[in-house]
Amino acid sequence: MNVPVCLPPAPDPDLSAVERLPGAPDSGLLILCDHAGNAVPRAYGTLGLPEAAFQRHIAYDIGVRALTFALARALNAPAVLSTFSRLLIDPNRGEDDPTLVMRLSDGAVVPGNADHDAAERERRLAAYHRPYHAAIAEQIDAAIGAGHPPAILSVHSFTPVWRGVPRPWHAGVLWDNDPRFARPLLERLRECPDLVVGDNEPYDGALKNDCMYRHGTVRGLAHALLEVRQDLIGDAAGVAEWADRLVPLLRQLLETFPGLGEIRHHGSRSA
Repeated sequence: MNVPVCLPPAPDPDLSAVERLPGAPDSGLLILCDHAGNAVPRAYGTLGLPEAAFQRHIAYDIGVRALTFALARALNAPAVLSTFSRLLIDPNRGEDDPTLVMRLSDGAVVPGNADHDAAERERRLAAYHRPYHAAIAEQIDAAIGAGHPPAILSVHSFTPVWRGVPRPWHAGVLWDNDPRFARPLLERLRECPDLVVGDNEPYDGALKNDCMYRHGTVRGLAHALLEVRQDLIGDAAGVAEWADRLVPLLRQLLETFPGLGEIRHHGSRSA
């Protein structure tokens, strides 16, 4: 199959903290993209950073917005994406997380965050972080209200090299205690002979109050966080290749595992 990759211009975070893609309420899937954008609202300028910093992974997850669009359209699944850079505030962190607003990111000092106080933190939470999570909760509530609790797929990307060490994985599946979605996704990806797929690599999927904890674990919804290496989805050809790989796989999982659409609580290793 050839999944089309057609990406509209990125939305303005001054207008909305959230980008929504419509989908069928009975698709059985909700796709999230926490680090879709690298824009900063005009009032914050460039947070004191050079423009080039916003093309790096410290500002956003490279390739994920395009991949999310391709998956959502092919699967007719709704999606919720952030519009603002993680340098402003990280929607994949709990409100009490010390890395919610980063003063230092992969060696880069963020001057616009260095002296932020509790009032500024609250301002960013109210304007950006909370609206993003409210949009996710609204989408979940609508699906449950229609009788179709969704499995949640969160789409991320990671750097090929970290602190001078090459990362061997092409992709990773991150998860906590709930195996319903993550385990089958991991197993299907590992059936591809050309892929090295990490199980809770390059990160651990158990992080209290992150996005998957808040909307998956706490609500009893099947969920998985997919990490794809950034050099593999850094252009349209790479995104199309991964969309072609993922769409039939995800469709098969949704059709084969009816338990993905049930509310079950598995707890967390992070609690």
